[in-house]
Amino acid sequence: MHIRLIAVGTKMPAWVAQGVDEYHKRLPSEMKIAVKEIPLGKRGKGADIQRAINDEGKQQLAAIGRGDTVVALDVKGKPWSTETLASELQGWQLQGNNISLLVGGPDGLSADCLARADRRWSLSALTLPHPLVRILLAEQLYRAWTINNNHPYHR
Repeated sequence: MHIRLIAVGTKMPAWVAQGVDEYHKRLPSEMKIAVKEIPLGKRGKGADIQRAINDEGKQQLAAIGRGDTVVALDVKGKPWSTETLASELQGWQLQGNNISLLVGGPDGLSADCLARADRRWSLSALTLPHPLVRILLAEQLYRAWTINNNHPYHR
């Protein structure tokens, strides 16, 4: 199973890639995380924000693998505990599908991305910086894997 983290935003600081890579290395070869960065749509004075969101969404949808289970990271989604994520991960592995996790830009995901999602997951009611979300997702996926495999990391 492969996990695609399809996130809006490029030119992340080096510590972001290093953090995601640390958990990528810890995961077994049959479960790897790949980050696909989508350029931020044009914003600024007089910019059409909805158009920017839609453009980002089109690129995100194009990056989803055929047959992938799609999870939208959405503030209005359902909050999951680590144990719930572990259960979801186990289910995804049993299904044999790859996973695409969609992380929107500063204005969230497009309506088309939300409609395409099989699940909506809220990481927190807090507003989290997008670079940190990437590392948080990678760490939580690793933690869920350790729970499912009785690895001592979770304790």
